[in-house]
Amino acid sequence: MNPLLEDFNTAPFSKISSTDYKPAIKEAIEICKQEIETIISNPEIPSFQNTTEALEFTGQKLGRITSIFFNLNSAETSEAIQKIAQEISPWLSEFKNDMILNSALFTKVKSVYDTRGVLNLDSEQTMLLEKQYKGFSRNGANLNNEDKEKLRKIDTELSKLSLQFGENVLADNNAFKLHITDEKDLKGLPDGAKEAANLLAKNQNKEGWLITLDYPSYIPFVTYAENRTLRKKLAIAFGKKGFQNNENNNEEIVLNIVKLRHQRANLLGYKTHAHFVLEERMAETPEKVLSFSEDLLRKAKPAALREFKNLESYAKKLDGIDQLQKWDSAFYSEKLKKEIFNLDQEILKPYFQLENVIEGVFTVSNKLYDLTFEEVFTIEKYHEDVKTYHVKNTKGEFIAILYADFHPREGKRNGAWMTSYKSQQIKNNSNERPHISIVCNFTKPTETQPSLLTFNEVTTLFHEFGHALHGILANTRYSSLSGTSVSWDFVELPSQVLENWCYEKEALGLFAKHYQTGDIIPMEYVEKIKESASFHEGMQTLRQLSFGLLDMAWHGGKTPENIVSVKEFETQAFSETQLYPDVKENCMSTAFSHIFQGGYSAGYYSYKWAEILDADAFEYFQEKGIFNKEVANKFKEHILSKGGTENPMVLYKRFRGKEPKPEALLKRAGLL
Repeated sequence: MNPLLEDFNTAPFSKISSTDYKPAIKEAIEICKQEIETIISNPEIPSFQNTTEALEFTGQKLGRITSIFFNLNSAETSEAIQKIAQEISPWLSEFKNDMILNSALFTKVKSVYDTRGVLNLDSEQTMLLEKQYKGFSRNGANLNNEDKEKLRKIDTELSKLSLQFGENVLADNNAFKLHITDEKDLKGLPDGAKEAANLLAKNQNKEGWLITLDYPSYIPFVTYAENRTLRKKLAIAFGKKGFQNNENNNEEIVLNIVKLRHQRANLLGYKTHAHFVLEERMAETPEKVLSFSEDLLRKAKPAALREFKNLESYAKKLDGIDQLQKWDSAFYSEKLKKEIFNLDQEILKPYFQLENVIEGVFTVSNKLYDLTFEEVFTIEKYHEDVKTYHVKNTKGEFIAILYADFHPREGKRNGAWMTSYKSQQIKNNSNERPHISIVCNFTKPTETQPSLLTFNEVTTLFHEFGHALHGILANTRYSSLSGTSVSWDFVELPSQVLENWCYEKEALGLFAKHYQTGDIIPMEYVEKIKESASFHEGMQTLRQLSFGLLDMAWHGGKTPENIVSVKEFETQAFSETQLYPDVKENCMSTAFSHIFQGGYSAGYYSYKWAEILDADAFEYFQEKGIFNKEVANKFKEHILSKGGTENPMVLYKRFRGKEPKPEALLKRAGLL
């Protein structure tokens, strides 16, 4: 029997072959169709139980199978997996439309929704009903038959294009390798990075050193390598993913995605894709997002210009460079930071051995939320690099399973993310606990060193673990409202708030130990980390805002039909935030996976939006003590465990006692 169609608890990775996915998904779609037919054909009057809840619990087998498949397509893909993804995505899109556009089903859902005032529902039930009704009404259930057909075609095409976009970016990423045979070209590069580059070359039977576009290889080279010509070569290669004259070019795909999203929004009665998306977000409208972004821009831009001018003067003084370029940014920023704060990232790295940082985030989670993590070896993995853990509370009760995958591979996309293989829910009076996964791309151990993280990577691990806690501590009845199933501009709060512990002496003292001597990180380094936290904050804020404004330009502006050049459009969108000269060979949009492959379209602003929430939330912790149990319990109870069961601002005010203040962020960023 197909292992994906059997009942299983944890994903049976070892039993699954790529040929199992298509028949399993086909069968699971049919099972779900039968479940829906049972709801439709029920002769009883539609009720919350026989319609709303019944629909919530349909398709669970399909959900489990597709979560396994698409998670592996990101973390451990292959040509076979990518080919299957191209085939099954239209099936899933068509099935989703079949359900949403089923007038008999919608009539039942609407019937329950119209009587909601007399149903005596609690807040979670009310949220489920509203979310479900809007899932239909906002996605075409009220359209005439002709427009329903148009919507189907658009959704099928969009699912294909988004997949192709991601595959093209990965292909360009994997295709580039900088092969260095003269050690002089590595001058400035730390020993650990050199050793890692040598190991990469050995693994490919080459002499010398290999530098790739994967973050653990790319970032050290552009930060430390003194050879400006090679930094330029690498930076340009990184910036032209999806923008080259080859089969992986994404320009047409970007234009088509944007046009189709716009058409879809118009078809559903919305002015733009951004208007459609933001209706269900905390921000509510594109106008609010733009006002928020422009307000931050006004406050950050003078600081950014000062910082840039200062950095340019520094590069000129040091090396006679008249015009600072993008491939100079990390290099001179790191040198200047070292000079100002007497802080060298390389001096910090020995204190951040990956295993110790993992233990650190576990200890912080234990002190805050009473969680324990035990590595287990009985759970199947999709790759030998993956670690698996049982998560329990201090009473020994099982809370969750955690998968952790930390190192880059050819079949793995760049970046870091959290996802789940099974969501939490309460079904048949049983609290089904979640299976959560975090995926990162940190430097692999070498022959002489364990995996040592940069401070940036430490904050990345804490960030993703903040998302993981949101999933692990979920405690709601319905999986569609569980864990990270919250408004997109609220989802980054748990992740970003946890990053703050990386800067606190009390937290660093728990895990920042020298991998050779075992010595705790010196307090002077901790102070310097804290002092330097707002270094170039103006430029960093401008960079984040530029991505958010680009996203809004693509999705919230006038009709995209007239856009002919991706590059020209992007250049215009960046005009208010640009510091460095434009690089004609590069384009951001063609590799902007967050908005063209992931779920951040018309939502990239949410990183900055959530920063206001996280700065305000952490200020509360600081007032009471960063491990204060009362504050931690409130955060756990009102934020982490509640998922999307209530309005996010209601939940936030319940935790904080008031609405968040932007001043907390500006103060932390040194912009006040």
